[in-house]
Amino acid sequence: MMDRIRGRIEECGDDWVIVDLGAVSLRVHTTHTTLAQIGPTGAEVTLYTHLYLREDVVALYGFGVREERAAFERLLSVTGVGPRAAQAVLSVLAPAALRDTIESERVDALLRVPGIGRKTAQRVILELKGKLVPLGMPAPAPPAAADSDLVTVLVNLGYSVAEATEALRGVPGQEGLSDEDRLRAALRYFATP
Repeated sequence: MMDRIRGRIEECGDDWVIVDLGAVSLRVHTTHTTLAQIGPTGAEVTLYTHLYLREDVVALYGFGVREERAAFERLLSVTGVGPRAAQAVLSVLAPAALRDTIESERVDALLRVPGIGRKTAQRVILELKGKLVPLGMPAPAPPAAADSDLVTVLVNLGYSVAEATEALRGVPGQEGLSDEDRLRAALRYFATP
């Protein structure tokens, strides 16, 4: 997997840059933030990359800092968010601003992103709350596959994904308990001061 590329800028577009690597030039899609930082044509640039592969699309995305690439990859994990939408989000919100927006559940800030509607903005907040951590810090462990339905129920009751996961981990003697019993125990966990 390509982690980063280093080369000379040949050409810039609205949301892409062509980087000359010597014998090869690559078209790299990027955010407005990175485009503003990389300098003029002819300048040397280092971009942290993400290779997006699907059966009908092969595209390379590049970012000026690792945090931006990490946020891009987290956004791709959200149902219904593709690379173009993730790129648009990071063109409007820097990684720290995106994290603050998600943690404070400010849907209106995400609605400023072209192509992001209310449902997608709400889904981004729901699926990424508690998951965007500063680079170098461990991300919270995802819920076990068997717990995903219970986590969804708890999230629909108003708890965050992180809170729901922690509550389910705190259920004593999980073996042999039905989902209903585990849900009741998780709710008792929240009721305990």
